Amino acid sequence: MEQKESKRILTGDRPTGKLHIGHYFGSLQSRIKLQDEYEAFIEVADVQALTDNFNNPEKVKSNVNEILMDQLSVGIDPSKVTFFLQSMIPEIAELTVFYSNLVTIARLQRNPTVKTEIAQKRDVFGESVTYGFLGYPVSQAADITAFNANIIPVGEDQLPLIEQCREIVRKFNSIYGETLKEPEAYLSSNKRIKGLDGNEKMGKSLGNAIYLADSEEVIAQKVMNAVTDPARIKKDDPGNPNICMVAYYHNLFSGGEVKNICEECKKGKRGCVSCKKQLIKNINNHLEPIRDKRRYYEERPELVKEILMEGTNVARKEAARTMEKVKFAMKLDYFKGE
Repeated sequence: MEQKESKRILTGDRPTGKLHIGHYFGSLQSRIKLQDEYEAFIEVADVQALTDNFNNPEKVKSNVNEILMDQLSVGIDPSKVTFFLQSMIPEIAELTVFYSNLVTIARLQRNPTVKTEIAQKRDVFGESVTYGFLGYPVSQAADITAFNANIIPVGEDQLPLIEQCREIVRKFNSIYGETLKEPEAYLSSNKRIKGLDGNEKMGKSLGNAIYLADSEEVIAQKVMNAVTDPARIKKDDPGNPNICMVAYYHNLFSGGEVKNICEECKKGKRGCVSCKKQLIKNINNHLEPIRDKRRYYEERPELVKEILMEGTNVARKEAARTMEKVKFAMKLDYFKGE
């Protein structure tokens, strides 16, 4: 194996549900590539998931293994990356407390990502957001710096969170001396995948997602209900692939067939049912090896547990080294050497 670059990446997921094809095209494919180029830490962010699921901890707990198996099933290799559980790294919580002194409430309220997410979660918070949710960018900065991560793969909507982390690092270093690394965002070239209903976002809570673990039957049912050209009434009516979600997904899964599919649609030579059936076949062909590998891990829960425990132990040691440097810089190493 070629020697990896010295830089380290950190990324992760909130365990609030299984991963879907939006995650696959948006982030998982990048992780597969990056695991061979960098030292990689992948976090199961259960503490962050509790910021808006505090009243449903069972939901978070039950999805920890689900998202881990999803990542293993697409080819993320536990011998190349360190998977770890956020709640099992107390140093992250400790850093969060220290960093909270360096960020004003007004700054957190101005964060565009936080503002957007608060607006989307009115059903959870009503008119009064919790301290934990407003401050999750501080916790995220602790995630990143605890492991000395240089590179943080994100989508465009997450860039304000990385900038907030960079601000915290700069302020900490200006007060306590050069201690922490200032991370850089790695902007994925993959675009956000639309939902089956045409929504710009495919989401767990929106009911418009195809999950990596979906069975052939479930995928068939979902695709048959996908939004198509509303102006096309009869089978031989000319269609408009540009506003059809079936055509949109053909672009993701049908390779060289796409051009012919769209041309036949425009000329009214291909009906929507036939088009959907071909898409179902292509999606299932693509996901079948992923489902097979997932079944392997589903049948070996102790192996999944072992992967997470071993990675968490590695992460804990790394975070402890960072905390030692932080406490030294902050003059909190009272009994050092005694």
